Amino acid sequence: MCEKMKQVNTWLGSVFGEQPVPQFEVNTRTVELLHQLARASEARCRDSVLLLEDRRQKTAEYLAQASHLQDVLLQAVDVSCSSVSRPTADYVSGLVDVAMVMSVRDTSLSSFLPAVNGLTSDLSEAERRNRRLERELAALRRRLGATLLLRGNLQEDVDKTARTQAVEGAKAEERLLNMDFVTAKARELSHRQERSEVQLGSRNMDKSVTHQALVQLSQEVDALKKEITPLKKKLEPYMDLSPNPSLAQVKVEEAKRELAALDQRLEGNVDFK
Repeated sequence: MCEKMKQVNTWLGSVFGEQPVPQFEVNTRTVELLHQLARASEARCRDSVLLLEDRRQKTAEYLAQASHLQDVLLQAVDVSCSSVSRPTADYVSGLVDVAMVMSVRDTSLSSFLPAVNGLTSDLSEAERRNRRLERELAALRRRLGATLLLRGNLQEDVDKTARTQAVEGAKAEERLLNMDFVTAKARELSHRQERSEVQLGSRNMDKSVTHQALVQLSQEVDALKKEITPLKKKLEPYMDLSPNPSLAQVKVEEAKRELAALDQRLEGNVDFK
């Protein structure tokens, strides 16, 4: 812990330099995190130093090679940079720029050919990838068209459903209002019936004159009339018999008594009191 804290303090001092180090909570977790950051920073600094040293070495090599080539040109063909024409210098500069863009080691044909082949392969791969992307784009456009059409249909269905729900809601509200009206009316009629029954009870009204009693009495009268009809038909044959005072008198008296009994029953039913 103490060793890590010393390393952290040393690293923070090198990072902030003359500026004061910000205060932080010293605990196991913060010290461990700062120690990891210090190690990562030191490793990165070492890598940067090595890379910088490599660049410097390559720069020195390139400068030495350039000086050697200049000496070769000057000694072999007596050509110097100052004696080269402007178009030739432009061509050479363009060739150097192309070599740098293509990341080749030098401007020789053996370096350019693999680079050109590599670029051709990259171009072919890019074209294949472009064609594949175009096919995928066409498929996506078709799916997008189908999706938009489906969305339009769904939106139309939603609008129809919303209109239907609005109409049904209005109808349901109307039914609720009618139901409330009918309920209130039924409650009012029930109260009126109760008040009427109380009034009738206070007036000692005979229940035989109520509508239900009258309906029942009418039904009984109809039944008695149906009973009288076959009896009258039974009397019809006796109306045509030859006069026999004793027998006819007996039959007539029996029929009269039967008719009188039926009339009495009928009158008793009709008489409300």
